[in-house]
Amino acid sequence: MELTFENLGLSEAMLKALEKKGYGYPTTIQAQAIPEFMQWKDVIAKAPTGTGKTFAFGIPMIEHIDPENEAVQGLILAPTRELAIQIGDELRGLLTYYNGIRVAVLYGGAGIGGQIKAMEKKPQIVVATPGRLMDHYNRKTIRLDKIQTVVLDEADRMLDMGFFKDVTRIIDKVKNRKNLGLFSATISQEVMTVSWMYQRDEVEITVEPKQEDRPDIDQFSLTCTPLEKAETTLRLIKTQGYERIIIFCNTKHMCQRLSDEFQRAGLDCDCIHGDIRQNQREKTMQKYRDGKLAILIATDVASRGIDVDDVDCVINYDVPEENEYYVHRIGRTGRAKRKGVAWSIVGNFPEKAKLDEICKFCAFTIKPMVLREDGTLTEEVVKAPAPPKKRFR
Repeated sequence: MELTFENLGLSEAMLKALEKKGYGYPTTIQAQAIPEFMQWKDVIAKAPTGTGKTFAFGIPMIEHIDPENEAVQGLILAPTRELAIQIGDELRGLLTYYNGIRVAVLYGGAGIGGQIKAMEKKPQIVVATPGRLMDHYNRKTIRLDKIQTVVLDEADRMLDMGFFKDVTRIIDKVKNRKNLGLFSATISQEVMTVSWMYQRDEVEITVEPKQEDRPDIDQFSLTCTPLEKAETTLRLIKTQGYERIIIFCNTKHMCQRLSDEFQRAGLDCDCIHGDIRQNQREKTMQKYRDGKLAILIATDVASRGIDVDDVDCVINYDVPEENEYYVHRIGRTGRAKRKGVAWSIVGNFPEKAKLDEICKFCAFTIKPMVLREDGTLTEEVVKAPAPPKKRFR
């Protein structure tokens, strides 16, 4: 019998919210983590991205909140503001049928005034980046003494980014904590240290990247010269009729350049990267989420908060530096049981070698294709290497 959310003993309001969002069955991580969290257990979970981690800790956290109590009762720490914003949005979606539970999101790179106002509304759940949370603590705009549950999301990344001291300082200040959750794609030495320092009788959960959890994505590559990359990508977009596209670049500079070039070519596109002001980035993201923007061009870091279910196609304008990034990127398409498409535009030999390595690492099949002048696609015939010529003396 397949486990449903109802089997997990959730409240009516939560079940209604999940039903409205179209979720009938918990993912592996949710099925394993929710019951443990509901019993206030410490949890350390290793799970790949895209397996539904936010709901795994968000659902029990909401279920434990006392709406009558105006103190902060749940704290989620995230490494980047994009991820913090995304978690905040997902929690608010789960709160559709609840009354009196408020969420505040605190992150750097934005004015602190608006966030202080948000704290004055007495949120019971706070999602924050560690640095900005310490700012608020030092200004006495947040109290940590009534917090029951602390969760570190993407703990490996957060501790890797140099937040170790901030994170441990924060956990030390949560004196009446009932449980601590660590969610991580990899269990690094720092994650182990935090677990050893602060967790008691923790429940370990490991979710392997399973075939059925993997989205259904057709993966292709196109090879061209470095100078033809923009032109090739443009032709691909114009001839294939994709309606919602995300294009990834490795650098801020390339991201901006491509966006400017495509806008001049008449495409409905915009970009998000680290040099664009936070409020502008959020506006662009919102437009993309609402379907008012067809093409979003992004760097890996800026893209962390993109959570859109119906992306037709992901294009790697640059082959990513890390194998994991490739998985993150293409995971933006093929969601919600739809079929997705991912393209990689290969402009030189190092990129080709990197893509081959990604194929091996992830056990993916990426088909090399040729885009003809008339817009038709055919499979590229990969020639076998010629046998070495014998040399006669």
